[in-house]
Amino acid sequence: MKKIIFLFLALISFSGFSQIFEPIKWKTGVQKISDTEYYLITTATIDDGWHLYSQDVPKGGPRPSVFSYKSNENYELIGETIEEEGITEEDQTFKMVIKYFAKKTTFKQKIKLLSEKTKIDADVEFMVCNNVRCLPPKVETLTFIAPAGAKFNTDSAKETVNAVSNQEANMLLYGINDGDIKQPVVDLSSDENTAAANTSVEKKNEGSNLWSIFGLGFIGGLLALLTPCVFPMIPLTVSFFTKKDESKGSGVSKALLYGFFILAVYLLLSIPFHLLDSINPDILNEISTNIWLNIIFFVVFVFFAGSFFGFYELTLPSSWTNKTTQGESAGGLLGVFFMALTLAIVSFSCTGPILGSLLAGSLSSDGGAWQLTSGMAGFGFALGLPFTLFAMFPNMLKSLPKSGGWMNTVKVVLGFLELALAFKFLSNADLVAHWNLLKIEPFLILWIVIFGGLTLYLFGIIKFPHDSPLQKIGIPRIAIGVIVAAFTIYLASGFRIKEETKTFTPLSLLSGLAPPVGYSFLYPNDCPNNLTCFKDLKEGMAYAKKVNKPIMLDFTGYACVNCRKMEEHVWPVKEVDDVLRNDYVLISLYVDDKKELPKEEQIVVNRINGGTRQLVNYGHKWSHFQTIFFKTNTQPYYVLLNSDGSQMLNQPVGYTPDESLYLDWLNDGKEKAEDSLDNLFNTSDLIN
Repeated sequence: MKKIIFLFLALISFSGFSQIFEPIKWKTGVQKISDTEYYLITTATIDDGWHLYSQDVPKGGPRPSVFSYKSNENYELIGETIEEEGITEEDQTFKMVIKYFAKKTTFKQKIKLLSEKTKIDADVEFMVCNNVRCLPPKVETLTFIAPAGAKFNTDSAKETVNAVSNQEANMLLYGINDGDIKQPVVDLSSDENTAAANTSVEKKNEGSNLWSIFGLGFIGGLLALLTPCVFPMIPLTVSFFTKKDESKGSGVSKALLYGFFILAVYLLLSIPFHLLDSINPDILNEISTNIWLNIIFFVVFVFFAGSFFGFYELTLPSSWTNKTTQGESAGGLLGVFFMALTLAIVSFSCTGPILGSLLAGSLSSDGGAWQLTSGMAGFGFALGLPFTLFAMFPNMLKSLPKSGGWMNTVKVVLGFLELALAFKFLSNADLVAHWNLLKIEPFLILWIVIFGGLTLYLFGIIKFPHDSPLQKIGIPRIAIGVIVAAFTIYLASGFRIKEETKTFTPLSLLSGLAPPVGYSFLYPNDCPNNLTCFKDLKEGMAYAKKVNKPIMLDFTGYACVNCRKMEEHVWPVKEVDDVLRNDYVLISLYVDDKKELPKEEQIVVNRINGGTRQLVNYGHKWSHFQTIFFKTNTQPYYVLLNSDGSQMLNQPVGYTPDESLYLDWLNDGKEKAEDSLDNLFNTSDLIN
């Protein structure tokens, strides 16, 4: 049992690492024995401090390494997979003698070839641990190519990469070798201002983004507290604690524990998404931009809205509630935990749609699993804090307003918000799939209708099934109605024409929610702010070389919220626009573009963190290009290159909402490009 608990805690601790991180790298090769017999060589390179386990592990220990070779008519296996001696000693984690490998090891499988040239596919299932935690078991795909007559030695076989090598793929897809894009033209470590500025921007943006998501989750928790599913439970749960405890101190400690367990329940819901993110760093982006999943989100949100409007109720199975209620009588910590779990289940009909919004929102943003955790933390904290305070100070209950029709008003308002958000996901699907249906004009009209309807509801002109008779409209409701009416007028202002760019005027509050203003029936343009841009790397680089201008690579996405914020708030600033329009060649690469690649480009390539993937669409192509050359998979991501694309001009940056910092970064790259060109001319003069 202790070992199981350790594994569980280790997996949870690992879930926080959602960056591109793998402590083990796999390579394959083939070693010739005779004209018909070969060894399939699999080499594992293991980071310091990590252990890969043997194929033979005692019962109750870690997951062994298991090789599965996929049979075909071109070869046959001879014997079992052979492994090196490794290290056999008592493992401190599992408290047993286990054979494991450190740093580097090789596995061999003898085969007999039955054809001239053979491709062999295999899977290796494995698990790696260090002295602190274990990674979840993982399956890696291996590919071996065994040409007849080839002469291999063991050393060269260990360095042969499976699938299509990254260098081959880069030449085929981009016309670029890995070494062709070099480091910045100056040593950034000596340019303290530039390096420090870029680092501080990254840290500031990452931290502030998580805090903003926490704040949205906190607001969601407060809204859930005001719904008829949650609000009436405050006096019930407080009564539970005050009756259970004889001493005041015991009541306070259990109230604090109760609030903590409420927070923990919601945090636990985010753990599976960290595991997904760590197994495949691209998976959350793949999920968030999946066309059919966005349509499912649209349908689910419309369904949530109907529940909030009172047309039907969302409930979890009653058996779940019954089981958790029975657990409350266990007493002690277990009883308090089951009380918190009961609250989460009973209140699901009101909290479920709000949590669904957090889930869908985090999957559609750049922070992925960490943003979901941050949002869940805010939600759980907001929901647990009042219960804790009222349990500690029961007299505060007297100041609470009585339950009544105002709670249904809160639900209906949330229903309108859910309905508006539903069209954001339908817009994502439309953008990524290039359906050209839900462009900026119909989107704005739909939102105007929704928020216009909400305005009419708040002023009592329209009603829903569970609304109480409205004798008079209170001041708070009138105030909110005025705010919503003003927002509806604000939406209508989105149809104003911006003369400078010949597009509709971007609405700051809708950045990332509404389609780009250039995605329009009446005023279409392919590039933000009617800039000249290229969406193909080779074409853009050829043009930059022709006009002798530096390049800005813009790694972006159709469903990327922060990309839209940059394009609609930072890029239109006159000074920034002048530099982008006149001094750079803009190449925008959409990592979520689902348009299918030509068949000859749909190749299998190696991931940067091990394993393989097939490039099926343009989004895969540009995402692979970004991770191979720049070792990151976040968007937006901006890289400045010289005119032939061979040299980075300064440190790339991501989301940079401060326009002055972004302008400084652009000007810095421009100056370095000019300096580099001057040095080239000076060198030519010396040669002549």
